[in-house]
Amino acid sequence: MNNAVIAIISSVITGLFSLAGVYFSNRKSMALITYRLEELEKKQDKHNTLIERTFKLEGRMTEAEHDIRDLKGVK
Repeated sequence: MNNAVIAIISSVITGLFSLAGVYFSNRKSMALITYRLEELEKKQDKHNTLIERTFKLEGRMTEAEHDIRDLKGVK
């Protein structure tokens, strides 16, 4: 009987330490994943800004080309 109680207590303690290890490991992994996603979103925002600026520049270039054609009298 005494050996059974010791075995149960030791298995409960081992289980608790295992659960704590899994919890803290998972928490650390989630923090790292969150950080990486935030950095990726920052890069995506920079990319989107670049695309918007390029689109605006293309529109301005088209206007400039039309103005040049008008000044030259070319149709």
